[in-house]
Amino acid sequence: MTPTLTIGWRRVQIELKEFFRERESVVFTFSLPMLLMLIFGSVFSGEIAPGLGVTFSQYFLAGMIASGLVYSSFQQLAIAIPVERDDGTLKRIQGTPMPKAAYFLGKLGVVLVVYCGQVFLLLLMGVVLFDITLPSAAWQWITFAWVSALGLALCTLLGISFSSLPRNGRSASAWVTPVILVLQFTSGVFFVFRDLPSWMQTFASIFPLKWMTQGMRSVFLPGEFASQEPAASWELPQVAGMLVLWTLVGLVLALTTFRWQRRGDG
Repeated sequence: MTPTLTIGWRRVQIELKEFFRERESVVFTFSLPMLLMLIFGSVFSGEIAPGLGVTFSQYFLAGMIASGLVYSSFQQLAIAIPVERDDGTLKRIQGTPMPKAAYFLGKLGVVLVVYCGQVFLLLLMGVVLFDITLPSAAWQWITFAWVSALGLALCTLLGISFSSLPRNGRSASAWVTPVILVLQFTSGVFFVFRDLPSWMQTFASIFPLKWMTQGMRSVFLPGEFASQEPAASWELPQVAGMLVLWTLVGLVLALTTFRWQRRGDG
Protein backbone atom coordinates (compact mmCIF):
# COMPACT_ATOMS: atom_id res chain seq x y z
CA MET A 1 0.00 0.00 0.00
CA THR A 2 1.39 3.39 -1.01
CA PRO A 3 1.94 6.11 1.62
CA THR A 4 -0.96 8.13 0.21
CA LEU A 5 -3.36 5.19 0.56
CA THR A 6 -2.07 4.40 4.04
CA ILE A 7 -2.55 7.97 5.21
CA GLY A 8 -5.85 8.12 3.34
CA TRP A 9 -7.10 5.07 5.27
CA ARG A 10 -6.16 6.81 8.51
CA ARG A 11 -8.02 9.89 7.35
CA VAL A 12 -11.08 7.71 6.71
CA GLN A 13 -10.95 6.49 10.31
CA ILE A 14 -10.58 10.05 11.62
CA GLU A 15 -13.40 11.37 9.44
CA LEU A 16 -15.72 8.55 10.51
CA LYS A 17 -15.00 9.19 14.20
CA GLU A 18 -15.72 12.88 13.75
CA PHE A 19 -18.88 12.14 11.79
CA PHE A 20 -20.37 9.73 14.35
CA ARG A 21 -19.51 12.05 17.23
CA GLU A 22 -22.01 14.56 15.83
CA ARG A 23 -25.04 12.58 16.96
CA GLU A 24 -27.64 15.08 15.79
CA SER A 25 -26.10 15.14 12.33
CA VAL A 26 -25.93 11.34 12.19
CA VAL A 27 -29.59 10.98 13.18
CA PHE A 28 -30.67 13.59 10.62
CA THR A 29 -28.55 12.10 7.84
CA PHE A 30 -29.96 8.61 8.22
CA SER A 31 -33.50 9.48 9.29
CA LEU A 32 -34.38 12.06 6.60
CA PRO A 33 -34.59 9.57 3.67
CA MET A 34 -36.51 7.12 5.86
CA LEU A 35 -38.91 9.83 7.05
CA LEU A 36 -39.61 10.95 3.50
CA MET A 37 -40.11 7.34 2.45
CA LEU A 38 -42.52 6.78 5.31
CA ILE A 39 -44.57 9.92 4.60
CA PHE A 40 -44.79 9.70 0.82
CA GLY A 41 -45.15 5.92 0.83
CA SER A 42 -48.04 6.13 3.29
CA VAL A 43 -49.88 9.05 1.68
CA PHE A 44 -49.59 7.79 -1.92
CA SER A 45 -50.30 4.10 -1.50
CA GLY A 46 -52.02 3.23 -4.76
CA GLU A 47 -50.72 1.95 -8.08
CA ILE A 48 -49.27 4.45 -10.54
CA ALA A 49 -49.43 2.24 -13.60
CA PRO A 50 -52.65 0.23 -13.93
CA GLY A 51 -51.99 -3.36 -14.92
CA LEU A 52 -48.29 -3.26 -14.07
CA GLY A 53 -48.67 -3.60 -10.32
CA VAL A 54 -46.24 -0.76 -9.54
CA THR A 55 -47.10 1.16 -6.37
CA PHE A 56 -45.95 4.67 -5.64
CA SER A 57 -43.90 3.28 -2.72
CA GLN A 58 -41.91 1.14 -5.13
CA TYR A 59 -41.43 4.09 -7.49
CA PHE A 60 -40.47 6.40 -4.64
CA LEU A 61 -37.93 3.91 -3.27
CA ALA A 62 -35.91 4.18 -6.49
CA GLY A 63 -36.05 7.97 -6.30
CA MET A 64 -34.99 8.10 -2.66
CA ILE A 65 -32.02 5.79 -3.25
CA ALA A 66 -30.93 8.09 -6.09
CA SER A 67 -31.42 11.04 -3.74
CA GLY A 68 -29.26 9.21 -1.22
CA LEU A 69 -26.39 9.57 -3.67
CA VAL A 70 -26.90 13.34 -3.52
CA TYR A 71 -27.43 13.50 0.25
CA SER A 72 -24.42 11.39 1.19
CA SER A 73 -21.94 13.03 -1.17
CA PHE A 74 -22.91 16.36 -2.73
CA GLN A 75 -24.89 17.73 0.21
CA GLN A 76 -22.54 16.47 2.88
CA LEU A 77 -19.34 17.74 1.25
CA ALA A 78 -20.80 21.03 0.02
CA ILE A 79 -21.72 21.86 3.63
CA ALA A 80 -18.90 20.22 5.63
CA ILE A 81 -15.98 21.57 3.59
CA PRO A 82 -16.92 25.27 3.95
CA VAL A 83 -17.21 24.73 7.72
CA GLU A 84 -13.72 23.21 7.79
CA ARG A 85 -12.43 26.05 5.64
CA ASP A 86 -13.95 28.54 8.08
CA ASP A 87 -12.51 26.99 11.25
CA GLY A 88 -9.02 26.69 9.75
CA THR A 89 -8.95 22.91 9.37
CA LEU A 90 -8.18 23.08 5.65
CA LYS A 91 -5.47 25.69 6.17
CA ARG A 92 -3.76 23.50 8.77
CA ILE A 93 -3.98 20.44 6.51
CA GLN A 94 -2.53 22.44 3.62
CA GLY A 95 0.48 23.29 5.78
CA THR A 96 1.26 19.68 6.69
CA PRO A 97 3.31 17.23 4.61
CA MET A 98 0.26 14.96 4.34
CA PRO A 99 -0.61 14.23 0.70
CA LYS A 100 -3.57 16.36 -0.23
CA ALA A 101 -5.23 13.35 -1.85
CA ALA A 102 -5.43 11.71 1.57
CA TYR A 103 -7.84 14.39 2.75
CA PHE A 104 -10.23 13.64 -0.11
CA LEU A 105 -9.87 9.88 0.43
CA GLY A 106 -11.02 10.46 3.99
CA LYS A 107 -14.10 12.31 2.75
CA LEU A 108 -14.79 9.57 0.22
CA GLY A 109 -14.74 6.97 3.00
CA VAL A 110 -17.47 8.82 4.89
CA VAL A 111 -19.50 9.20 1.69
CA LEU A 112 -19.40 5.44 1.06
CA VAL A 113 -20.37 4.52 4.63
CA VAL A 114 -23.26 6.99 4.71
CA TYR A 115 -24.61 5.90 1.33
CA CYS A 116 -24.44 2.19 2.18
CA GLY A 117 -26.21 2.88 5.48
CA GLN A 118 -28.96 4.87 3.79
CA VAL A 119 -29.52 2.21 1.12
CA PHE A 120 -29.70 -0.58 3.71
CA LEU A 121 -32.25 1.31 5.83
CA LEU A 122 -34.38 2.28 2.82
CA LEU A 123 -34.45 -1.28 1.47
CA LEU A 124 -35.30 -2.63 4.91
CA MET A 125 -38.15 -0.13 5.29
CA GLY A 126 -39.40 -0.87 1.79
CA VAL A 127 -39.54 -4.62 2.39
CA VAL A 128 -40.92 -4.52 5.93
CA LEU A 129 -43.42 -1.65 5.74
CA PHE A 130 -44.40 -1.48 2.07
CA ASP A 131 -44.03 -5.10 0.96
CA ILE A 132 -41.62 -4.20 -1.82
CA THR A 133 -39.96 -7.12 -3.59
CA LEU A 134 -36.25 -6.67 -4.17
CA PRO A 135 -34.71 -7.34 -7.60
CA SER A 136 -33.71 -10.93 -8.30
CA ALA A 137 -31.88 -10.64 -11.64
CA ALA A 138 -28.10 -10.28 -11.61
CA TRP A 139 -28.15 -7.54 -14.29
CA GLN A 140 -30.33 -5.38 -12.06
CA TRP A 141 -27.80 -5.45 -9.22
CA ILE A 142 -24.99 -4.85 -11.71
CA THR A 143 -26.90 -1.78 -12.92
CA PHE A 144 -27.38 -0.71 -9.31
CA ALA A 145 -23.62 -1.01 -8.74
CA TRP A 146 -22.50 1.10 -11.71
CA VAL A 147 -25.21 3.74 -11.27
CA SER A 148 -24.18 4.01 -7.59
CA ALA A 149 -20.47 4.16 -8.42
CA LEU A 150 -20.84 6.84 -11.10
CA GLY A 151 -23.39 8.74 -9.04
CA LEU A 152 -21.14 8.82 -5.99
CA ALA A 153 -18.14 9.85 -8.10
CA LEU A 154 -19.88 12.76 -9.83
CA CYS A 155 -21.76 13.95 -6.74
CA THR A 156 -18.57 13.85 -4.67
CA LEU A 157 -16.69 15.89 -7.25
CA LEU A 158 -19.55 18.36 -7.64
CA GLY A 159 -19.82 18.66 -3.86
CA ILE A 160 -16.11 19.47 -3.63
CA SER A 161 -16.37 22.13 -6.34
CA PHE A 162 -19.66 23.57 -5.01
CA SER A 163 -18.05 23.98 -1.58
CA SER A 164 -16.16 27.00 -2.92
CA LEU A 165 -19.35 29.00 -3.57
CA PRO A 166 -20.56 29.75 0.00
CA ARG A 167 -18.69 32.64 1.58
CA ASN A 168 -18.68 30.87 4.94
CA GLY A 169 -19.79 27.69 6.64
CA ARG A 170 -22.95 29.27 8.08
CA SER A 171 -24.37 30.01 4.65
CA ALA A 172 -23.52 26.65 3.09
CA SER A 173 -26.90 25.04 3.83
CA ALA A 174 -28.69 28.01 2.29
CA TRP A 175 -26.75 27.45 -0.92
CA VAL A 176 -27.13 23.68 -1.07
CA THR A 177 -30.70 22.98 0.06
CA PRO A 178 -32.56 24.89 -2.70
CA VAL A 179 -30.45 23.22 -5.40
CA ILE A 180 -31.28 19.75 -4.10
CA LEU A 181 -34.99 20.49 -3.67
CA VAL A 182 -35.37 21.91 -7.18
CA LEU A 183 -33.64 18.89 -8.71
CA GLN A 184 -35.68 16.43 -6.66
CA PHE A 185 -39.00 18.03 -7.63
CA THR A 186 -38.08 18.10 -11.33
CA SER A 187 -36.24 14.76 -11.63
CA GLY A 188 -38.99 12.28 -10.82
CA VAL A 189 -38.21 11.76 -7.15
CA PHE A 190 -41.37 13.14 -5.52
CA PHE A 191 -43.61 12.87 -8.58
CA VAL A 192 -43.89 10.44 -11.47
CA PHE A 193 -41.54 11.82 -14.11
CA ARG A 194 -43.86 11.28 -17.09
CA ASP A 195 -46.54 13.41 -15.37
CA LEU A 196 -44.31 16.47 -15.13
CA PRO A 197 -44.62 19.30 -17.69
CA SER A 198 -42.45 18.80 -20.77
CA TRP A 199 -40.34 21.88 -20.02
CA MET A 200 -39.62 20.50 -16.57
CA GLN A 201 -38.57 17.15 -18.03
CA THR A 202 -36.25 18.94 -20.45
CA PHE A 203 -34.75 21.01 -17.62
CA ALA A 204 -34.20 17.93 -15.43
CA SER A 205 -32.54 16.05 -18.31
CA ILE A 206 -29.63 18.48 -18.18
CA PHE A 207 -28.69 17.40 -14.66
CA PRO A 208 -27.50 14.06 -13.31
CA LEU A 209 -30.21 13.36 -10.70
CA LYS A 210 -32.77 12.67 -13.42
CA TRP A 211 -30.49 10.03 -14.93
CA MET A 212 -29.53 8.50 -11.58
CA THR A 213 -33.22 8.23 -10.70
CA GLN A 214 -34.03 6.66 -14.06
CA GLY A 215 -31.20 4.17 -13.64
CA MET A 216 -32.49 3.18 -10.21
CA ARG A 217 -36.01 2.74 -11.60
CA SER A 218 -34.64 0.18 -14.03
CA VAL A 219 -33.35 -1.74 -11.01
CA PHE A 220 -36.35 -1.63 -8.67
CA LEU A 221 -39.28 -1.51 -11.11
CA PRO A 222 -40.43 -4.30 -13.46
CA GLY A 223 -39.17 -4.20 -17.02
CA GLU A 224 -42.68 -3.52 -18.31
CA PHE A 225 -42.66 -0.14 -16.59
CA ALA A 226 -40.07 1.10 -19.10
CA SER A 227 -43.01 1.70 -21.43
CA GLN A 228 -44.16 4.41 -19.00
CA GLU A 229 -40.93 6.39 -19.37
CA PRO A 230 -41.01 9.41 -21.73
CA ALA A 231 -38.79 7.52 -24.21
CA ALA A 232 -40.61 4.20 -23.58
CA SER A 233 -37.22 2.77 -22.54
CA TRP A 234 -34.85 2.81 -19.58
CA GLU A 235 -32.22 4.37 -21.87
CA LEU A 236 -29.39 2.81 -19.88
CA PRO A 237 -26.68 3.72 -22.44
CA GLN A 238 -27.80 7.36 -22.19
CA VAL A 239 -27.86 7.07 -18.40
CA ALA A 240 -24.27 5.83 -18.39
CA GLY A 241 -23.18 8.47 -20.89
CA MET A 242 -24.69 11.36 -18.93
CA LEU A 243 -23.24 10.15 -15.64
CA VAL A 244 -19.77 9.77 -17.18
CA LEU A 245 -20.09 13.24 -18.73
CA TRP A 246 -21.04 14.80 -15.38
CA THR A 247 -18.19 12.93 -13.67
CA LEU A 248 -15.75 14.58 -16.09
CA VAL A 249 -17.43 17.97 -15.57
CA GLY A 250 -17.20 17.50 -11.81
CA LEU A 251 -13.53 16.56 -12.04
CA VAL A 252 -12.67 19.67 -14.04
CA LEU A 253 -14.65 21.90 -11.70
CA ALA A 254 -13.16 20.33 -8.57
CA LEU A 255 -9.61 20.75 -9.88
CA THR A 256 -10.13 24.36 -10.92
CA THR A 257 -12.36 25.77 -8.17
CA PHE A 258 -11.45 24.07 -4.88
CA ARG A 259 -9.97 26.44 -2.30
CA TRP A 260 -8.02 25.49 0.84
CA GLN A 261 -8.43 28.94 2.40
CA ARG A 262 -11.19 31.48 2.80
CA ARG A 263 -11.51 34.36 0.39
CA GLY A 264 -9.18 37.12 1.43
CA ASP A 265 -6.78 34.85 3.35
CA GLY A 266 -3.17 35.06 2.31
